[in-house]
Amino acid sequence: MRVLGVDPGLTRCGVGVVEGVAGRPLTMVGVGVVRTPADAELGQRLVAIEQGIEQWLDEYRPEFVAVERVFSQHNVRTVMGTAQASAVAMLCAARRGIPVALHTPSEVKAAVTGSGRADKAQVGAMVTRLLRLDAPPKPADAADALALAICHIWRAPAQNRLQQAVALHTAKTHPAQAPKGRLA
Repeated sequence: MRVLGVDPGLTRCGVGVVEGVAGRPLTMVGVGVVRTPADAELGQRLVAIEQGIEQWLDEYRPEFVAVERVFSQHNVRTVMGTAQASAVAMLCAARRGIPVALHTPSEVKAAVTGSGRADKAQVGAMVTRLLRLDAPPKPADAADALALAICHIWRAPAQNRLQQAVALHTAKTHPAQAPKGRLA
């Protein structure tokens, strides 16, 4: 499984590609940051993020895109920019038919470090260890993007089994609501 992780932001949008399957060593395929100038118009910044994400999708051809779920912050301006960058990443993936998964920061931290309250240094250290890197990716947005991809690879099998169980239960208890042609 190849996953593009996206840590959305207007100034620095972290991107990282990880390949592997749960239970086996993972491999970093690429990591970086899509940057936009803080003094540029919002529309221009969103276009720059779109172009950057599109380049990553073209170059690395991920099977899934994992984006950090925007959560409530005290600074409305910051959360709006994060939400806008997140929407651009989801749009780019959806346009290509690539499935998108959203993971909260605490889910990612818990998956990578074992604690949903881990700090950025702990996340960076575990990403470095899990991907067998020489040093933590810089800036932290890049490490966070890799952590998102790792989280998705590790969580996807369980999420898929849960979705299949719900679909099977729905098919048995409410046949009219079951997805057509998907269950035997």
